[in-house]
Amino acid sequence: MLSDTNGSQPKGFMSHDHSGCVSAALAAADKACADRKVQFTAVRRRTLEILLEAHAALGAYDVLARLDADGFGAKPPVAYRALSFLVDQGFVHRIERLNAFVACAHPDTVHNPAFMICRACGTVAEAQASDGGLGPSAETSGFQIEQTVIEAEGLCPLCQDGTT
Repeated sequence: MLSDTNGSQPKGFMSHDHSGCVSAALAAADKACADRKVQFTAVRRRTLEILLEAHAALGAYDVLARLDADGFGAKPPVAYRALSFLVDQGFVHRIERLNAFVACAHPDTVHNPAFMICRACGTVAEAQASDGGLGPSAETSGFQIEQTVIEAEGLCPLCQDGTT
């Protein structure tokens, strides 16, 4: 079953205070980095902000183009290092299917993310997943699941209605 970690509809497909969402996530990342004693550099912060603003998965070169436009340089390691840091800290997820990155909707909780990717508009919504139905098979085989990631592709509500 997919749901937000608090049981509500995933935020990516519903109307919300987007600027409040971005500023709250950046403030939480600032605090988490300070608590963990890791550097939240300007390029890392801007990379997270770019992903938060997008509400869609972006490739590393898309992020790099925006970083370059903001004066952070155009060398790929700039984006890759920032993205790697953000993934390691749990602020960003890598969407394997798209070879792209998306800001984590729940960076303050340990969770198994599930991603619903709109094939028409590219919006990505993150939800909480269970063990993906693998629990019984894993138990039978003696396998201990540490993390699952589910990626589903389809149409978001707006694209189903044809309003995008």
